[in-house]
Amino acid sequence: MSEGQIRQSLSGFYDVFSDGEMYRTRARGNFRKRRITPLVGDRVTFESSSPKEGYILEIQPRDNALTRPPVANIDQGIVVTAVAAPEFSTNLLDRQLIALEISHIAPVIYFTKTDLISDERYQEFETLAAGYRQVGYPVVLTREPFAKPGLDQLRETLADKETVIMGQTGAGKSTLLNHIAPDLELATGEISTALNRGRHTTRKVSLMPIAGGLVADTPGFSSYDTLTIDYRELAQYFPEFARLAPECRFRGCVHINEPGCAVKTSLADGEIMQSRYDNYLQLVTLLKNQKPIYNKKK
Repeated sequence: MSEGQIRQSLSGFYDVFSDGEMYRTRARGNFRKRRITPLVGDRVTFESSSPKEGYILEIQPRDNALTRPPVANIDQGIVVTAVAAPEFSTNLLDRQLIALEISHIAPVIYFTKTDLISDERYQEFETLAAGYRQVGYPVVLTREPFAKPGLDQLRETLADKETVIMGQTGAGKSTLLNHIAPDLELATGEISTALNRGRHTTRKVSLMPIAGGLVADTPGFSSYDTLTIDYRELAQYFPEFARLAPECRFRGCVHINEPGCAVKTSLADGEIMQSRYDNYLQLVTLLKNQKPIYNKKK
């Protein structure tokens, strides 16, 4: 038996990297019975008679995992966010940040398509970026898309880390990776104006050596993931709220109607982004009204 890391998943096959060599494997049959699905990034025990034929025997405990994209043991997530085409949404951006926070993955925000907006609109994004930096998130925003300073900052961020590149379909994930590592020549797609969403250009999930680290280029998405947490837990995934929570008058404050709320005080003082708080309220309402999801027997 050997140990390695799943570097690629495609059509039921898992390419495992071990001791400088790649092995093509399948998962053992009992994985399906146990409802276990190997993920790219998993550290695994496997056996192989040749580099083209082997079986995964065991998946070692994960540090974290995402369902969209389906990857495990990731250090950080680069949230690629277009400022236009598709239309920018703070709600979508915050949902992606929350998904990373829940999985204990450090978020980084990278804005793309800045050439499609006016100087006035760009200044609005400068203000927005400053707000996210104040929260504590690294943000890459340059007037010219894929400008060298921004790419250099990202390369430093990628070094010695396992990173997932995530974002809405058409946001420019593959284009960004092509700028960082031109030899990849990843396929890119144009936005469908009628649907306001891009064609899915990434057909597989894989970890690729880039800029001294490992990077997952993943399929985009055109819809939201469903959050399954209790609404009373949501505030802990807004770092600026979590920092202020100990100053609230009531323990367990959800920062909506309670008196003596430090979060609402900071909001009134302009120290918290209004869009973040508005999105928080919307998500709290959504989680309160969410019906339980029961597993159906097949």
